[in-house]
Amino acid sequence: MSLRWRITATIAVVSALVAVALSLMVHYAYAFQQAEEARELQTERVELALRAYERTGSPALDSRLDSAEVPARLRDAAGDGYTATAITDGDDATAVWAAVPTSDGRVLSLRSSYAPRLDDLAALDRVLLVGSALVVALGAGAGVVMGAGLSARLGRVAAAAGRVAAGDRGTRVSEAVGGSARDEASELARAVDAMADALEARIAAEQRVTADIAHELRTPLTGLSTAADLLGEGRPAELVRDRVAALRALVEDVLEVARLDTATQRPDLSDIALAEFVRHRAARFGPDVTVRSVSEQVVSTDPRRLERILANLLVNALGHGAPPVTVEIDGSRVRIHDLGPGFPDTLLQEGPGRFRKGPTPPEGGGGHGLGLTIACGQAEVLGARLSFANHPDGGALAILDLEPGKPRR
Repeated sequence: MSLRWRITATIAVVSALVAVALSLMVHYAYAFQQAEEARELQTERVELALRAYERTGSPALDSRLDSAEVPARLRDAAGDGYTATAITDGDDATAVWAAVPTSDGRVLSLRSSYAPRLDDLAALDRVLLVGSALVVALGAGAGVVMGAGLSARLGRVAAAAGRVAAGDRGTRVSEAVGGSARDEASELARAVDAMADALEARIAAEQRVTADIAHELRTPLTGLSTAADLLGEGRPAELVRDRVAALRALVEDVLEVARLDTATQRPDLSDIALAEFVRHRAARFGPDVTVRSVSEQVVSTDPRRLERILANLLVNALGHGAPPVTVEIDGSRVRIHDLGPGFPDTLLQEGPGRFRKGPTPPEGGGGHGLGLTIACGQAEVLGARLSFANHPDGGALAILDLEPGKPRR
């Protein structure tokens, strides 16, 4: 049940309880008042009838002497010298009685119908029922209006927060929620804005540090690479040059990740025949990679970024999987399947992580855990979707769909 209907149901239930409670109070108060008025009126009438009887010696005003119909408790009270009244429910109708002792030791009684007062009470109950129904209806209507307003504001907060999470840094949740009231929804929006600003500032600082470190490493790396080239031939020199090359590749990857993190990269689009493009790039990886085209299609994409994605996926498949690696092109979708142990569960659940590497291959190496991160970042720039799964027949499966949506302009 949505928040709107919860608020409506709560207000309707509270309105119904209040209406029932008030209606019962009014009903019993009016019934008590009617009974008291009937008793007082009947007492006055029987006293008038007594005075007339004492003067004339005969009952008046429809009064009776020693009537057998008088309730026993009234007869006993009158016999004790008291004037007594009672309201009884008879077989035919409800009546109000009054009894008074006479000077000659007899009991003078008076009986009147109570039906008119019961009719008044029934009319009041109908009015209370209609009024209660109106109160519940108005309460439910007010709940719908209040709930709809609050639900709409919270919905705008959620939508704006979603845009912020998607990278739209210009969105302000407090502006999206609207309204001038300083209520919980406005406080929530301001809290989300403050959290987003703090996270953005922290991420920007981390990106600057990463980019600065990687950039500053370029200069000593260049000197180190030059010095390594001056070394003579031999195993030590080869190891030095190999590590310098690996460090240079790491610095370039870190710089690329830092650029992708800024969300300012834009694709340089052109039309390419996807199957031919993939077949040509995959040929560089030798016979361990086979390409199969199900259907060919011309797509609009950035060739340089697409080449980077394909290279990283193939390097990962060959480095962490097992040949043969199969590349299948179906329209705008590219599927890369290897016969290795498959992707780890953490990658399938959380996505690629920086510097989080899979099992190291037997021949050593294994990269720095940035290849799939860069591939995902480049795919996001292209407006493509890159997903990872494990093939039912074994091995890892990467699926690149180049046309799930439009690329960023």
